[in-house]
Amino acid sequence: MAAGEVRDPGRNIPRALIFGMAIVLLVYGLVNLAYCYALPIGEIASSSSTLHGAALPVAAKAAQTFLPNYGVRLVALAALLSTIGALNGSLLTGARIPYAMAKDGLFFDRFAKLSEKSHVPTVSIVFTGLWSSVLALSATFDQLTDSVIFASMIFYGVTTAAVFVLRRKMPDAPRPYRTLGYPAVPVVFILVAAWLVVNTLLTSPQVSLLGLALIAAGLPVYLLRSRGRPADFSTAGKV
Repeated sequence: MAAGEVRDPGRNIPRALIFGMAIVLLVYGLVNLAYCYALPIGEIASSSSTLHGAALPVAAKAAQTFLPNYGVRLVALAALLSTIGALNGSLLTGARIPYAMAKDGLFFDRFAKLSEKSHVPTVSIVFTGLWSSVLALSATFDQLTDSVIFASMIFYGVTTAAVFVLRRKMPDAPRPYRTLGYPAVPVVFILVAAWLVVNTLLTSPQVSLLGLALIAAGLPVYLLRSRGRPADFSTAGKV
């Protein structure tokens, strides 16, 4: 989402995605190994989850094994700091979506303006922050995460499917970066995304329908703004 502001995006974005994902997988793996070392499997299985809502999180249980008096507080503080960092990144990058839509004429023009001092889409950032606050006050953490993941997988799958569409419609367009493992990798990703969407619909129908309703709420704005506007694929050559 921030590709437009990255130097040499054809080289740096793939590196950031690949190495960033590798680091995250390594950290997650090491953390889970630590859980298994510190706790019996039964304690891990009975940690906070949908089935054990009142139980302590597995991280808090693990921390209590070596910090019995401060383990829970330490984990809560670490989770709070991590959430603030993730929220900051999500707001700054997520605000680029209304900005890009406005630049393409699909959203209100004011969202396409950059601040003269900071050169960031201030209106879009403020709007994203306010809307996030409304959502935070309207549902539980689990409901929000389930809705976000459900909606995100829909758009991730559709975005990946656009690789096939754009290659068919624009076969000769310059492509600074070619999709790794095409066509197998995008096909596998689309199938996994579809499976996650269907699984969420079956296991959490209320949350799924809420996510679909929020997505559908944007359709009137899109239809109104795109009426009479010709299709433009001029920025689609990087897939």
